[in-house]
Amino acid sequence: MNNGIDLVVTEYPIRVGNFEGFSWIRCEGKGSFLNSPAVKEFGETRIIEGEKCLVMDLEACTGMDSTFMGTLAGLASRLSDKKGIFQVANAGEKNRNSLEDLGLDFLMEIEPESPVWKGVEEKAKDFLQTKVAGMNSGTELHTRHVLEAHEILSDANEGNRKKFSGVVKMLGNELAEKSAKSH
Repeated sequence: MNNGIDLVVTEYPIRVGNFEGFSWIRCEGKGSFLNSPAVKEFGETRIIEGEKCLVMDLEACTGMDSTFMGTLAGLASRLSDKKGIFQVANAGEKNRNSLEDLGLDFLMEIEPESPVWKGVEEKAKDFLQTKVAGMNSGTELHTRHVLEAHEILSDANEGNRKKFSGVVKMLGNELAEKSAKSH
């Protein structure tokens, strides 16, 4: 195992680490639009570096908003395109239901029977590190991140498309207005 790689926090920490055969991401507290950019940054970096398995540990996660779940879905989709897997550990009933309600269980393995990290979970958690980073809420970059997460959820199934159409439209309009003002 390698020592953890630093990444991320805002109000609720995201802890991360690289290990032999997988990368671990742990959300402590609420998974939200505030800390999801850190999850995305770490996950995308690991995928670019050739990682084939990302593990999202939700044991200490008290709940997830749609931006956070859209970020997870985006990473799962990118991994799938590269023949990798996105696994969810310690989901608990509430978080599992949230993911399943949006139809995301077809994109990721929730509580897999034979996880790559079986037997080293506690050791992995001991190596995780946290670093403060992130995106300021309300910036154009942050708005784009929230929009992208909701577009991913909308693409996941027709029910989500209807559920998030207002958010996608509002954020798209907001970005268009910002773009028009800057030109």
